[in-house]
Amino acid sequence: MQNPPPDQGYGNYGAPPPGAGGPTGKSAIGLDSNLAAALGYPIGILAIVNLVMEKENRFVRFHAMQAIVLMALGIVLSIVLFVVFIVLTMLGAMLASASGSAVGSLFGLLGFLLWLVFGLAMLGAVAMAAFKAYQNEMYKLPIIGNIAEKFIK
Repeated sequence: MQNPPPDQGYGNYGAPPPGAGGPTGKSAIGLDSNLAAALGYPIGILAIVNLVMEKENRFVRFHAMQAIVLMALGIVLSIVLFVVFIVLTMLGAMLASASGSAVGSLFGLLGFLLWLVFGLAMLGAVAMAAFKAYQNEMYKLPIIGNIAEKFIK
């Protein structure tokens, strides 16, 4: 069977035929590409499985790597924020005991607010990336998307 001439492409939209990989095909684990890519964000182990098993589908590989980089960044920032939270809480306790006022408890509140903002930002990033992947978009998160793209080339 011969390949089509370069100017014909794959039909009206230039997309590969079903089953040939890409956003409209199947992934190596048997799911539709968009579903496999989207589920890799909230289910981190699925992103790792997709990255290891998928050899041809660049769409699934990209979203799997982006999900892994996002998870790694989330873990690192969680550890940093945990240390900041502990330090702020200890500072607040020392100020409260030294001054006898409740001003020191504001440090603990500040640490809690940092955790809350970080958690909501991570949840938003995961939800947005998963939604875009399910919509068959090669959506790149700022900074993380460029890193993921370099890893899968």
